[in-house]
Amino acid sequence: MLPPVDRDVLRDNPQFAKLHAALRNDLLNPDGSTKPRRRPAHAHQADLADARLQTAKLHLLERALAASRPASPATTTSSGGSSGGSSGALARLLLLLPSLVGDDDDEHDSAAAAAAALGPDAAALLLSSPPFCDLPSLLPQLGSLASAQLHASALCVARVAHPSRNPSFLHRCIPSLPGDHAALRQSLAGARAALVDARLDALALLADLLRLYTQSLALLIQRLEFKHVVAARNLELRALDVSLAARQTARDAATAASSAARDVYTPDTLAALANYSSHLKDAHVRAAERVRGLKAELAEYGVGADNARDKEKTMRALARTCREMERQMEDVNNDLDRLRGRTR
Repeated sequence: MLPPVDRDVLRDNPQFAKLHAALRNDLLNPDGSTKPRRRPAHAHQADLADARLQTAKLHLLERALAASRPASPATTTSSGGSSGGSSGALARLLLLLPSLVGDDDDEHDSAAAAAAALGPDAAALLLSSPPFCDLPSLLPQLGSLASAQLHASALCVARVAHPSRNPSFLHRCIPSLPGDHAALRQSLAGARAALVDARLDALALLADLLRLYTQSLALLIQRLEFKHVVAARNLELRALDVSLAARQTARDAATAASSAARDVYTPDTLAALANYSSHLKDAHVRAAERVRGLKAELAEYGVGADNARDKEKTMRALARTCREMERQMEDVNNDLDRLRGRTR
């Protein structure tokens, strides 16, 4: 089948369009094969056609023999003993002959290979044995069965090719089956080509539709912009005005703050504040030194030191000793007072 070509490509390239038309109309078939030449075919093409014809006939004959069945036993018994024996030989022949001829079915592949492997002597012995020895006498019946089977197959094909024809007249359509087949193939190729053309047309229409849709969206956006541009511009100008006013207010506030600072913080005030700051720094240093001195004094009494518990015990012991010494001093003073009273 020829590959589809976009019509826009053919329209934009006239030389390529002429070449494509020549290939499509003069040299190639719709399925992509080369058209037959006008001069007579060569000898090997004729031989090939004959070989194909013979192969097709042999294949049809093989299928007909494989599908053929002898007459029913009731008909055989009513026609006599000799006909009954011939029908039995015919049945055996129909069973063996397809495998020897070479049917394409998988179940007969091994039998066909065995028959092909037979030598001349074995083949002569096989043909001289029944039922093959009765082949000349059974050939008319075999031909009639094969002919009936081929006729039935042809009627089935004719029924498919002409579904509206009366079944009683289908046998008249059998000679026209090759022409019907060629016409169907040609119509199928034409339908495929028409389908490709329809797809290309659909793609072109879809591209046009998408282009129109894009244009409509662009026009709609322009219309909306034209409709709402005044309000949007007004809002934008208002926002810009508010922004400029806010910047001016911030600048005025900064200027006012700087002028107020200059009015409040005179040079004398700044010098006094600097002196006060240095005085505060000195006071802070002196306070820190005083705190360190007090901490050292407290550490001597066991407050705030690491060994505060031991020093506390020591101080308690000293306090107890001091109280005892005070009591002893009081006792001594009392004794001295008594002694003094006695001496008087």
